[in-house]
Amino acid sequence: MSALSSKALILTTLEGVPGKEIVEHYGLVQGSTIRAKHIGKDILAGFKNIVGGELKGYTELLQEARKESVERMVRQAQQLGANAVVNVRFATSSVAPGAAELFAYGTAVKVR
Repeated sequence: MSALSSKALILTTLEGVPGKEIVEHYGLVQGSTIRAKHIGKDILAGFKNIVGGELKGYTELLQEARKESVERMVRQAQQLGANAVVNVRFATSSVAPGAAELFAYGTAVKVR
C-alpha cells in the first residue's frame, strides 16, 4: 500500500508521501470491524486442511474486513480535514471464540 489513493485521500505505509510536504498533523485515525466465522465455511476449511489449498472463504472474509476497516479509517481522517494517512498499519485480535477484529490505523495529515 505504498501510495494508494482512496476517495481523494492518499494512503501510505510510509512515514510521508513522496514528493509532498506534510503541512498539518491531525493524529491517530482508526477503523475496525469484527467478523465471525461462518459454520459452512468452517466445514469447507476443515476439508481443505486435510487436502491442502487456499481457504477461499476466509480469504474473502479478510478482504472484506480490511476494506471495511480502511473505509472507516478514511472517513475519520476526512472528518478531521486530512488529505492523507501515513504509516498505515493493520492489526488483528481475537475478541470471542470464532470472532476476530481487524483494525486499521495510521496518522492523519495534510500534505501539499
